[in-house]
Amino acid sequence: MRFEEILTVWLPRQRWFAGKGSAIRDLGVVAETVLVAGDPELRHLVIAVSHDGTVDKYQVLVGLRTTLPDRLRHAMIGRLVRPDGTSVVIYDAVHDSELTSVLLRAIAAERDTGRLRFRRAPSARINTKLESLVLTGEQSNTSLVYGQEAILKLFRRLTPGANPDLEVTSALARLGSAHIAQPFGWIEMDLEDTATTVAILSEYLRTASDGWSLAQTSVRDLYAGEGIGPEEAGGDFAGEAGRLGAATAEIHCDLADAFGVSELEPDAIAELAAQMREKLENARAVVPALARHADFVQTAFDDFAKLDNPMRVQRIHGDYHLGQVVRTEAGWIVLDFEGEPATPLAARRAPTSPLRDVAGMLRSFDYAARAQLIGHPHEDMLRGAAYAWTQRNRAAFCEGYAEVSGSDPRLAEATLRAFELEKAVYEVVYEARHRPSWLPIPLDSLGAAA
Repeated sequence: MRFEEILTVWLPRQRWFAGKGSAIRDLGVVAETVLVAGDPELRHLVIAVSHDGTVDKYQVLVGLRTTLPDRLRHAMIGRLVRPDGTSVVIYDAVHDSELTSVLLRAIAAERDTGRLRFRRAPSARINTKLESLVLTGEQSNTSLVYGQEAILKLFRRLTPGANPDLEVTSALARLGSAHIAQPFGWIEMDLEDTATTVAILSEYLRTASDGWSLAQTSVRDLYAGEGIGPEEAGGDFAGEAGRLGAATAEIHCDLADAFGVSELEPDAIAELAAQMREKLENARAVVPALARHADFVQTAFDDFAKLDNPMRVQRIHGDYHLGQVVRTEAGWIVLDFEGEPATPLAARRAPTSPLRDVAGMLRSFDYAARAQLIGHPHEDMLRGAAYAWTQRNRAAFCEGYAEVSGSDPRLAEATLRAFELEKAVYEVVYEARHRPSWLPIPLDSLGAAA
């Protein structure tokens, strides 16, 4: 097999490949940089893949060895026969700590290698003697943890331009934000004549607990309490929800300082509402069960369209939920400011209402309460407890947000409701396509909200 043919077989099996279910029409290596020569060898590749009338570009670190050690067998891509008749094993080199150390050293030294530019953040201190370990569970990216100090996020699917995560965290770091993981450096290259972020090195928060797991522990404790209220459960989450609301408001204030604010006039708000209605109609075509809630959702979007005062807009997180925040000893930290990966880069960087982030987190509280009801033997009996837990934590979050921002999100009722329902419509389509067993979560929440 040729090198491209081997990649054509291997690529669709990767979790981060976006074209699943589509036949690859063409695949080619459009950029190649040798980072380590010899045996083993490390090459950085950018691969262009054509399918369904689109062309996506992916980043792959390829290792080449004459003999592959047992510890790397799981990372094997294939065997390549060279023109001289000798063969070499090619493999996914993110799993090879012997080779990935060069990435850390290059960032610390701010090297330029081929088309790649390695850059260190101002004042960052990088221990270049650390070995890497690949984190499991990610879908759209691949992260390498170096020791217990740094984490390198490699963007597998590349979009030309500066990644919002680097742009935002760098700006917030300059303001001294206490709610971000400090950026240590990045890797970039020119893609389509545009400086493009391909990886970000950040502080690794080794003692952190993610927000989703903490919320799930609280819900589990509540459901095991046989009728006690959420405020009585040993794992009451309301205090943390309030602190998270305050941290969210502080992030929004810093984002406003860093990137500025503007206003959306009423005609632009009406256009935004029209886009919401279009998403609703498209979602109904995908999930017919949404039809019974369509009139209620449509009315909310119509109310939003009638707002006659300008709406304050700014840079926001853009994909905000309990899985994007972690709790450390120092407080809540917000991660992954790159926004929704499926959304075009320009839209992710565009200013919008910070209530979108608030709505995303409020929807996440609903998910945390309902996720454990799926398949639960006492599902009907626990619905009341789930609703009470959600309402308690929604209120705590909004109160914490108001203490810092000076404005309670709940007072902007029509706006917040529209953003929440827009998010719920998105969730209906997502669950129908990717996680059908969870489809009742957004559908049931729409029914409860009507």
